[in-house]
Amino acid sequence: MKTASRNEWRKLRLRIENKKEKHSTRGGREIRHWDQFSTLIGYFRAGLKLFGLYRRGVSNALDIRLTHLELSFAQLPADFDGFRILQLSDLHFDALPETTEAACKLVSDLEVDLCVLTGDYCQRVGGPFDHILPDFQDLVSRISANNGVYAVLGNHDRADMVDAIEDMGVTVLINESSSITRGNSEIYITGTDDVHYYYTDASNAALEAAPSGFKIALVHSAELADVAADNDFDLYLAGHTHGGQVCLPSGRPIITHMARFRRYASGLWRHGPMVGYTSTGVGISVLPVRYFSRGEVVLLTLRSASG
Repeated sequence: MKTASRNEWRKLRLRIENKKEKHSTRGGREIRHWDQFSTLIGYFRAGLKLFGLYRRGVSNALDIRLTHLELSFAQLPADFDGFRILQLSDLHFDALPETTEAACKLVSDLEVDLCVLTGDYCQRVGGPFDHILPDFQDLVSRISANNGVYAVLGNHDRADMVDAIEDMGVTVLINESSSITRGNSEIYITGTDDVHYYYTDASNAALEAAPSGFKIALVHSAELADVAADNDFDLYLAGHTHGGQVCLPSGRPIITHMARFRRYASGLWRHGPMVGYTSTGVGISVLPVRYFSRGEVVLLTLRSASG
């Protein structure tokens, strides 16, 4: 069920990518500038090494956990009681390859009903991606999901990646919906393009056009939480923030890179009746370190109130 053709989406997405624009949920557009940010990161890296904290940060980044969640929903059909969803987000395959190895070990022994990948597969924004495909394929080959693997793009991902990902047997949702049948019941999954750098009205339209029933939104960032909730979605799965990656000792993120709903930057949350989960992600971005934020692979078990 598509709200716009892939060709139309691809032309617009490539135009935004080539102009290095940022189209956010706050409206308007701006040119992405990385020079000043890169300079600050360079100072931060030097400081970590000076005070002997860099290696500890790398070790933290490799300490990836398997997070188990059990969520109950009044609207979930009884046929789907016990439905297991594996979520992997922000893999950044080329940033710190050891994190991919850790994720592969965690998923290899799991049998699930559905796997969802919630964006950011590359390290560089707009950079080449062919070099990540072998690791991507290796990870996908280790996933045992009865109803397949679904993916959405993140702000680090290029439009040209879609065909290569789908060649692995992964279904990429670009502002469109898909259904899963179990017994005599169906649930629906709607995936949007990234809404942090590449937001367009097509993302809203996809959420608005989703069929009635139990619905799951896959969006790279939690920045469309209100739109999904207003359109009766039951579950919203996101990533993008890495849980802050570098946080205060309290676990509060220093930077979230979110234009809206920063309070949904990590973990379980609720927007109206809709439940959301923002994964801290598998990989890292910019610097291969974590402080007071642990990477994760998420395993969700859905329970029906009538099951």
